[in-house]
Amino acid sequence: MKGFITMGSVTFDKATRIYPGSERPAVDALDLEIQDGEFLVLVGPSGCGKSTSLRMLAGLEEVNSGRIMIGDRDVTDIQPKDRDIAMVFQNYALYPHMSVADNMGFALKIAGTPKAEIRQRVEEAAKMLDLSQYLDRKPKALSGGQRQRVAMGRAIVRKPQVFLMDEPLSNLDAKLRVQTRTQIASLQRRLGVTTVYVTHDQTEALTMGDRIAVLKDGLLQQVGTPRDMYDRPENVFVAGFIGSPAMNIGTFKIEGDHATLGDANLPITRELRAAAGSDTITIGFRPEALEVVDAPAPDTIPVMVNLVEELGSDAYVYGELVGRAAESSELGSGDDSDQLVVRIDPRKVPDKGSTIYVRIEPHGMHAFHAVSGERIDA
Repeated sequence: MKGFITMGSVTFDKATRIYPGSERPAVDALDLEIQDGEFLVLVGPSGCGKSTSLRMLAGLEEVNSGRIMIGDRDVTDIQPKDRDIAMVFQNYALYPHMSVADNMGFALKIAGTPKAEIRQRVEEAAKMLDLSQYLDRKPKALSGGQRQRVAMGRAIVRKPQVFLMDEPLSNLDAKLRVQTRTQIASLQRRLGVTTVYVTHDQTEALTMGDRIAVLKDGLLQQVGTPRDMYDRPENVFVAGFIGSPAMNIGTFKIEGDHATLGDANLPITRELRAAAGSDTITIGFRPEALEVVDAPAPDTIPVMVNLVEELGSDAYVYGELVGRAAESSELGSGDDSDQLVVRIDPRKVPDKGSTIYVRIEPHGMHAFHAVSGERIDA
């Protein structure tokens, strides 16, 4: 779209938000730099502080300490309307009595923009969003996906420095969510406007963001590219959160030059043993980093098959580690799970109740301190 001139870098400088009556910050000393034109995704579980961070940037939440910059301007105490941002919400927030065109141009009308310019900007945005034929309709005559595109159009016509998107796809069905996800990502790249996008869906984060910032309990856990997050998670939380299905994670006992849990017996290096700093170590490996082998060997993991999920091009085995005592650590995919997940060849599906043997592929093993959960590189 013509006419976008932005200096839309965003800086959170130890920005903290503590809600009245709460002892723990909702967002705790957030340090984050977002480059001009970047698409950054804030992701994390419910209650992690991602929406609060976005609302602080929008001026809808007070910043109790620290500051927020847009470009070289400190906006910490500036009114939302003067921050040059545009928000897209999950519930569209359209005026039901106005046409699509009037909804898209409403902010410009309030700002006193000439009618001809409003019409031109609305038509440009509508063409970009494939909404030209719907400009005279009311929102009730549109589908959910079309309404969300109208909300996007309303943000685009304002030509802000920064787009803020708060779970904009969560009200759409699965197929439409994938389609709209692609449209938003490609549109942002065409416009080149700095975008901060909040979601709890890590698949959205991996597919849309230039970079991802993972939050938990108000604290920034890691920030990096989707590839960084996948290949080199900084701690156990990020390792288990990023990736679908989730990484298999368990706490192993170090015995000599092996890490053992149940009948799993994984060779580990002397450097890794020394870096662990105790007689236990947390080890993770992704379902897709496992290869099925024909027979047990010293470095294999035996898995009893409980369920096979066939997806056509892929198949996943859900099973239990053989030999794990009830009181020992769990090894599984996802929170507090004892279900291991293994991606397998969909043409070689094992029987339920059988045992398969899997080996972690080279460079497929991730190691973490058993107590702190921090990554070990050794």
